[in-house]
Amino acid sequence: MRRQRPTQRQRLAVLIRAGHRCEYCRHPLAFSSDPFEIEHIIPVEQGGTTTLDNLALSCRGCNHLKHTLTDALDPATGVTAPLFHPRRQLWSTHFQWSFDATQVLALTATGRVTLEALQLNREGLRNLRRALILDGSHPPDD
Repeated sequence: MRRQRPTQRQRLAVLIRAGHRCEYCRHPLAFSSDPFEIEHIIPVEQGGTTTLDNLALSCRGCNHLKHTLTDALDPATGVTAPLFHPRRQLWSTHFQWSFDATQVLALTATGRVTLEALQLNREGLRNLRRALILDGSHPPDD
């Protein structure tokens, strides 16, 4: 199956809709040393389409860790649970910020599997969050 790339119009729409932040770890594009990627939430290999309802803005780290995953084993229960789906779910339903806002905490099975699979508390992300707290731009207002 040939992978269809998002159009420039789709890329812009996804970027604006995401508020220029990774839709998984909430990393801001403005402070990234790597370009962000438009990712297929349901991978093309699994029947996902290149339509706005299946595209998300992702930092390179989250996108590469997610790759073709759509579910994973919940570390708390050992039962398979779906990864967070930015088009169908609200981030705040599955995650919250730690007291000091440097770490993502999981609230649900979906949150736990996404947190672990995408390593949402990678050292570089925690360091960036500390710096962004100092300038008042973290945590995001959503």
